[in-house]
Amino acid sequence: MDLKEHAYSVLVVSAAEKFNAGLLPLLPSSGYEPVRVVSDISAAKRAFAERAFDFVIINAPLPDDMGLRFAVDVCAGTETVGLLLLREAFYAELTERLTPHGVFTLLKPTSAGRMATALQWMATARERLRKTEKKTLSLQEKMEEIRLVNRAKWILIERRGMDEPQAHRYIEKQAMDRCMTRRAIAQEIIDQG
Repeated sequence: MDLKEHAYSVLVVSAAEKFNAGLLPLLPSSGYEPVRVVSDISAAKRAFAERAFDFVIINAPLPDDMGLRFAVDVCAGTETVGLLLLREAFYAELTERLTPHGVFTLLKPTSAGRMATALQWMATARERLRKTEKKTLSLQEKMEEIRLVNRAKWILIERRGMDEPQAHRYIEKQAMDRCMTRRAIAQEIIDQG
């Protein structure tokens, strides 16, 4: 997928109007939609409870919190990519603490060019997470199919006196003969009991 064709949802958590004014032009609606700006962590938590975002950009510190725990939480529990902008006094120590949690950090003050590069890194990370999420869902679906087929085999073994290879062949043959998936055949067997 071409990254230019994908729009990323963005939550900006920043109380600095100057920063916001410089960042928003880097987030055109053609690539970033929707973009929501809030000024503190409490509002950010409410916004995140309403919907998930692809990117969360936190300009620390904020009036009610530094934003560290929020950054870690959104990156750990979701497919969200987080970026925390930090002053030089905190940068080295907090970057070391946040990196294991998958939170990107950026030294501030920053330039439009560095911010654009950070956005590209975030897009790259988000696409990698998206692929991993698809693989995980595929594996979960496959595991669910295996569980269903195994349940159906046990029903065939217990109720129809088949052994395991016979039950397996029966499900496979029914799927082929009826142009159905093994999962659908297994579900029918389970439903019929």
